Amino acid sequence: MTELKTADPPDLEQVYRDQRTTLLRLAFLLTGSREQAEDIVQTAFVTACARWDRIEQPLAYLKRAVVNRANSTHRRWARERGRHVGERTTEIPDIDETWTLVKQLPGRQRIVVVLHFYEDLPLTEIASILSRPAATIRSDLKRALARLRKGMK
Repeated sequence: MTELKTADPPDLEQVYRDQRTTLLRLAFLLTGSREQAEDIVQTAFVTACARWDRIEQPLAYLKRAVVNRANSTHRRWARERGRHVGERTTEIPDIDETWTLVKQLPGRQRIVVVLHFYEDLPLTEIASILSRPAATIRSDLKRALARLRKGMK
């Protein structure tokens, strides 16, 4: 009998070298902070390290971890904003009118816009990363684009 051999998972260090910059860009686009992006990506890799041999799709896992941690960061900032008066000092300068409007989108819509237009991911992959139905992702994108259009008038 021939035994089916499963493919070895990619080397964690190699994935780190190959994908760190891509994940940093994603985290930066979601948070607007270079420091937060570094922390988020580092934490995603540290968390993945403990279960690396069980992760079937490392890049999808890491992207999802980055998105989830960025969401947690936004929730924490929202809670702190209620307690503190003042602006975040880690905010990136407004690059253009579009980026200013993208930052004002609700969290889920902003994530879909960033993943689709800035990371160039198809909606089906975004649905997989976010563990949400593709139809919901399409609706989020449609609503986000309508808000962006309205804001540009």
